[in-house]
Amino acid sequence: MNVNFNNRDPLYLQVVRYFKEQIAIGQLEAGQEIPSRRELASMLKINPNTAQKAYKEMEEQGLIHTERNFPSRITTDEQILNSIREELIMQAVDIFIASIKPIHVSLDEVVEMVKEKYVSEKKLGGDQP
Repeated sequence: MNVNFNNRDPLYLQVVRYFKEQIAIGQLEAGQEIPSRRELASMLKINPNTAQKAYKEMEEQGLIHTERNFPSRITTDEQILNSIREELIMQAVDIFIASIKPIHVSLDEVVEMVKEKYVSEKKLGGDQP
């Protein structure tokens, strides 16, 4: 596990986001067992209470489920799994719009620039959708 933590957001939310990203790209699959809270804390070198808080948040969001005396697992709820990718995309779009809006660029110009950049990144072997 390789998580690059930032200083802006609470650590537990960054851990939740990491799990969401891993689900969205297919690294974590429905029903897959995940590390225990203590294992995760050790792997990420974070406080066990932070790992506990991240797991509690993921359970509340329905991302994982934990049955007594069994390891936590990624949800098998297709609706939740499908919504994760859309949620991450919308968060990125919100950040992008907030940063570009003060520049007063037209929607057509923004769309064209994003399209050109996306295509050029793909050609250079950038991340695939």
